[in-house]
Amino acid sequence: MIHKGKTAGTIGIIVVAIMMILAGGIACKKAPQPGEKTEAAAAPGEAATMIKEGVNELAGTVKSALGKYFYISQHPGFDFVAEGPVDNADAAALLNKEVKVKAVFNRETPSLLIAQSIDIKESETQFKNVFSKAETAVPADYFSQKVRPEYAALKISNINKSEDWEGKGKGKVEGKPIAGADGKITGISILGNDGKEIGKVIVDGTSEFATYYIKKLRLFDSFWFYLNIKDSVAKNLRPKNKELFHADVVFTGLY
Repeated sequence: MIHKGKTAGTIGIIVVAIMMILAGGIACKKAPQPGEKTEAAAAPGEAATMIKEGVNELAGTVKSALGKYFYISQHPGFDFVAEGPVDNADAAALLNKEVKVKAVFNRETPSLLIAQSIDIKESETQFKNVFSKAETAVPADYFSQKVRPEYAALKISNINKSEDWEGKGKGKVEGKPIAGADGKITGISILGNDGKEIGKVIVDGTSEFATYYIKKLRLFDSFWFYLNIKDSVAKNLRPKNKELFHADVVFTGLY
């Protein structure tokens, strides 16, 4: 007969050993150095994308696009930007098309690939060039992941507690987008833990990069909005529509 105490102890030792091995494997990975390749996170069933500093030649199918930004499903973790017209239109002209892209990667903007040329597949053997530009400047509305910590979560509990947002300048709220008849975001509905609406943010403007991400998040009911906070709504006017303050949306995400 095997003693239960000894069995539990043996299992515990095995678990600890496995955890130490895993931890060791993680600790042995060093940060990539300039010139080394970066491995992007791969979606299930897809090979990891190897991205190097400088120009990369990439291919895949465009699954989301808006304005100058687009996303290729074979390269998860990256957003592409084509600064300028794509075939006399915006990047939406690429939607659901197979493309070949020459794009520049810079470690200062690790999630962005700046397109220098784009070719659309027209047949099994032929591609058509629809974009060509040598510039590699980062768009002014691009929201770098490095500045996310500057946008702390606003803890809004009451429409009359102006101190929850006033004087902060920047912040983020989790909520549901409110769209106008033209589909543009006009507000954000902020919900409490009980699912009831606490208040609304009046959206004066949304950057193209934020709008592009809203489109990418279309399957989610609510997400985080990164805001440049502006003027508050007068206290005596808040109870009518629960509108709290004005803001510009600079980014949206799941965290």
